[in-house]
Amino acid sequence: MLLSLVVPVYREEKNVPEFLRRVRPILGAITEDYEVIFALDPSPDRTEEVILEARAQDPRVKLLRFSRRFGQPMATLAGLQYSAGEAVVVLDVDLQDPPELLGEMVAKWREGYDVVLPQRRQRTGEPWIKRLVAATGYQVINKIADVRIPPNTGDFRLMSRRVVAEVTRLKETHGFLRGMVAVVGFKQALIPFDRPARFAGETNYNRFLGSLRIGFNGIFCFSTYALTLSTWLGFLVSGGAFLLMGIYLFYKLMDWPIAWGNPTLVILISFLGGIQLISVGILGEYIGRIYEEVRGRPKFIVERAEGFRD
Repeated sequence: MLLSLVVPVYREEKNVPEFLRRVRPILGAITEDYEVIFALDPSPDRTEEVILEARAQDPRVKLLRFSRRFGQPMATLAGLQYSAGEAVVVLDVDLQDPPELLGEMVAKWREGYDVVLPQRRQRTGEPWIKRLVAATGYQVINKIADVRIPPNTGDFRLMSRRVVAEVTRLKETHGFLRGMVAVVGFKQALIPFDRPARFAGETNYNRFLGSLRIGFNGIFCFSTYALTLSTWLGFLVSGGAFLLMGIYLFYKLMDWPIAWGNPTLVILISFLGGIQLISVGILGEYIGRIYEEVRGRPKFIVERAEGFRD
């Protein structure tokens, strides 16, 4: 099989028909040897029924239904693992990832690129807070992380079969696809595009908290810089404490009055308490991720697979 599309879905019954209507002629112009894999978290709406109706008309439409909601990152990894194409494209069903870019992406892959990344020039329909968090997050991650992630790129990307094989071989449980692909490496190409608004419905993704969670995964899963920063903060605060002690001693030796009183103590105690809590929080982020890795739980459990060989 030449091309696989992996499409994570949850509560997207309005978007699935329009997505298939737009993507089918584009795929047909590239190759007839393709598959569209919908990786479905169990939805309270008719998303599953809509996908199965489409599959009844076209067996190249396939379905992975999970036993419970595992989230978009795990759904994406499941789709990659079940895919069979020589090239695999991950994209959203809400049409914010334009299917019209598929032809150019496949052309880049045929030129020899293993990863083709559409890069957003504009983010239509996204609030300013999400754009600010995303821009800041990419700068911070690329400044401190062990790998470089091209800014303004999402999970929308084409990967060659050998990249997919290496990504699915990784044992990391966070599902941060951008970072995992960066760890794998290989030759990459960028395609700039303007991201449109959703076709229909509301996003199932918390824009602010979701962006922060992605940013934390980029920082804590691909860098130990936060631990180093915590250490340096400890040295800095200790140095400040010694300096303050020296000032007190100097005042005492000079027999000068010390009239700083309770406000100074409250400020110092609050500052030290804040530094300690931040440091404990940083340790907790790393320990929590270690705990998730050590548990070794499956990343996803497929309850129903339609269109796949045993």
